Amino acid sequence: FEVEEADAPPPVPVPEQPQKRGRGWLRRPPAGKGRAAPPPGLPVTVVFSHGYCLTQDSWHFQRAALRGTVRAVYWDQRSHGRSERGRDQLAGRRATIDQLGRDLKAVLDAAAPEGPVVLVGHSMGGMTVMAFADQFPDYVKERVAGVAFISTSAGKLAAVTLGLPAAGARAFRAVAPGLLRILGSQAELVERGRRATAELFTGIIKRYSFGADDIDPAVGRFAERLIESTPIDVVAEFYPAFTEHEKGAALAVLDGMPALVMAGDKDLLTPSAHSADIAEKLPNAELIIVEGAGHLVLMERPELVDSALARLIAAAAETVRAPVAPRLRELSAAPDA
Repeated sequence: FEVEEADAPPPVPVPEQPQKRGRGWLRRPPAGKGRAAPPPGLPVTVVFSHGYCLTQDSWHFQRAALRGTVRAVYWDQRSHGRSERGRDQLAGRRATIDQLGRDLKAVLDAAAPEGPVVLVGHSMGGMTVMAFADQFPDYVKERVAGVAFISTSAGKLAAVTLGLPAAGARAFRAVAPGLLRILGSQAELVERGRRATAELFTGIIKRYSFGADDIDPAVGRFAERLIESTPIDVVAEFYPAFTEHEKGAALAVLDGMPALVMAGDKDLLTPSAHSADIAEKLPNAELIIVEGAGHLVLMERPELVDSALARLIAAAAETVRAPVAPRLRELSAAPDA
């Protein structure tokens, strides 16, 4: 993982604001009524968990926008990016979402041993956050000040059609796990084939990553490099975990704190209806559906994601009387979707 420290905070914590009414954020109950109040003044740490076949570099735009405004932790999930292969995977056991939740706990213990935290997850990273909350509810009550779910799902992913006709989607779901296992066992051969058919993969990646046809070519190439850097055997190890992922009940642990739920309405991998379902279970969350954006909304419309995250982080900091950088407030005033 990598840690970026915030610039020097304001000398006086921002005073508590009145509770918002209606749709929005509710202030946490005082200590002794379900949630412990962290010591006043400790800065918030924001921990970013990336998606499947991506790395911590997928947060490039958010990292640039938030740099200096808040203490931030970026990490590569197991077998992705600069993280090593998990011992279980080296022993032939496939990855699980619950395992990723435990990995997040290890990162928090090492990188943010004290003070309030805000958890941000994109795609598989959002599932990691849910698995963490499910397994460590006491930690959530004591330490977590806010949460963001971007282009993710709490379950029922087996029903996603991937933009295919229903029959085609069922056929794909039936053959994909076995096919990926075979490909994963021939990783070296498959990697050579991926390089030889790069143009075909480019089209597939663009279709399932972005909603717009006129995406910046540099952004498209950046996404391609991230996805293509994931070895095929890692793709195979993680794929079955998604159809087994069911963490809707875990969202109750996160209810009542500042929350953001965000997705593109052209997302074919985790359709925006899944984000709406998450927001139903977190009624105080800010729900943002970005018109025309796909699964990689954090790259396709970074300015919207940046401002929404800034609002969330500022709200979370206020609930625990943590300092809020003036530049973070400025960023939170960016245009709406």
